[in-house]
Amino acid sequence: MSDPFYIIGIDLGTTNSVVSYTEVKTEKGKKPEIRVLEIPQLTDAGTVEKRNVLPSFILLPGKHDVPENALDLPWKQGNTIAVGEFARERGAEIPHRLISSSKSWLCHTLVDRNKGILPWEGPDDMEKQSPVDAAALILSHIRDAWNHTMAAEDESLRMEKQDVLLTVPASFDAVARDLTVKAAEKAGLTNITLLEEPQAAFYAWIESSDDRWRDSIEKGDLVLVCDVGGGTSDFSLIKVDEEEGDLKLERIAVGDHLLVGGDNMDLALAYTASRQIASGKKKPDAWQMRGLWHACRKAKENLLSDPEAQDYPITLLGRGKSLIGGTKKTKLARKTVEDVIVEGFFPSCEQDAVPATPQRSGIQELGLSYESDPAITRHLARFLSRQKGEVLPTAILFNGGVMKAASVRKRVLDVISSWNPPETPVVREIESSDFDLTVARGAAYYGMARRGTGIRIRGGLNKSYYIGVAASLPAVPGMPVPIKALCVAPFGMEEGTQATLSDQEFVLVVGEPVKFDFMGSSRRLDDKVGTVVDEWEEDIEEITTMESTLDGESGSTIPVILETKVTEIGTLELWCVSKNDAAQRWKLEFNVREQEA
Repeated sequence: MSDPFYIIGIDLGTTNSVVSYTEVKTEKGKKPEIRVLEIPQLTDAGTVEKRNVLPSFILLPGKHDVPENALDLPWKQGNTIAVGEFARERGAEIPHRLISSSKSWLCHTLVDRNKGILPWEGPDDMEKQSPVDAAALILSHIRDAWNHTMAAEDESLRMEKQDVLLTVPASFDAVARDLTVKAAEKAGLTNITLLEEPQAAFYAWIESSDDRWRDSIEKGDLVLVCDVGGGTSDFSLIKVDEEEGDLKLERIAVGDHLLVGGDNMDLALAYTASRQIASGKKKPDAWQMRGLWHACRKAKENLLSDPEAQDYPITLLGRGKSLIGGTKKTKLARKTVEDVIVEGFFPSCEQDAVPATPQRSGIQELGLSYESDPAITRHLARFLSRQKGEVLPTAILFNGGVMKAASVRKRVLDVISSWNPPETPVVREIESSDFDLTVARGAAYYGMARRGTGIRIRGGLNKSYYIGVAASLPAVPGMPVPIKALCVAPFGMEEGTQATLSDQEFVLVVGEPVKFDFMGSSRRLDDKVGTVVDEWEEDIEEITTMESTLDGESGSTIPVILETKVTEIGTLELWCVSKNDAAQRWKLEFNVREQEA
């Protein structure tokens, strides 16, 4: 690829997606300017306008759901799928044809994420999209919008020829990251680098603060990045240290993948609104609740964005013959919204609190695996309790649309401050300039930092990763061979680096179907490459199982050593290298094995 002209940061969000950019080269002594792309998109049937955010919604309309040619775009005539604002608004009226929260499905291990399953409860006679395809559709719209706006007169400025940074939740495992890369490739973006969203938020704060960021934090600070987005809650801890007189930033911990966020809050508000509308009468059915869910999302976003607004109208459509006559209306008051969110999702709790685990039903629907306890503060308490020495953060950087509400930020600050001894200063807030555009801007800044223009946070892998190794023990009737966990990539291993287990020898089975168990842990952060864990079930979680037949003579066993490489796109490669012939190498990597038809 020729040298790129732009560095582009893409926040592929659960609710909204944002694009920022800056030039690779700037005049000497001049600070690079990071700008946000105004994305052309349908805002109504037949109307295309530019917005600084692209709602991450996809509308798959039926034959009579939109007027003919209403979905045409400047770069595509005869378009049949809508992405963005119009998709969100029209989709709220026909929710069974709307794909929302597709990003959350990328990390759903119980479904085939390459299979057409979305909209999840859509009609059987429609052509559905896979979670990977849904992400690709959003990225394709972003690519086409960029090329139409920025590269119409110069092919060398097309997005696929630029340096693209794509953000993902810090808690995404290697499989979800790999699927994100696959979606980008489907959208024609083959030259991308992944960046964790909490780090991007921190980079954006550094960029917006100029050199004044050093006045806000100091050596010894432990900064919690609390990122509550539309689909997930992401926690990261960044340690502030000093090296040769300069401040050094190091990400030291990442939370688990928590499927609790704005979607849960919208549903809670929908139940609140339904109670106001029903007033003891017939309750809204499932179809109406989906529409109400989307309406309450819009109410929440408007009330949290506009401090002057005191309420927001909510409309519940009727069904069938009562579509118009059965329409009911209510209002969500600002106080109601804040009470539902603050008390329901950020309750006060003690430092040793843990998420509640209510008894579950024996049979459940296969939908998204939301957290059983929506109390984000309890999840936060568990995350911080896992850190060595029970150290608490001294400052918090908030991110995510929910954090626009000052009452939410204050509750989190108050809860964590209450865990400190009386003589300890209260936890302070690091002010953010924006909660919607931050992650994309931070991604562009990271692209600059990679090229030597800016401050870098030391990070690496967000977990320790392991591969299952069958123990060399005599067979016992009725007992499976014990599996040990071998650490092949430790927490913090930097992207672009590799390690070799040269002192340990293993046996690789080739020429017949075998399986490889990959595991990860956000608790065992001190394991080194080559650490073998016998009893691993409590601290190490299974991530995925890969089944394959490696090239070789049927049933042969080859003595090998292992090499690990963390690529620039965040995927983990494991090479099995023959001890007798180094030219014989077999590669394994974290990906999803497509299911057979």
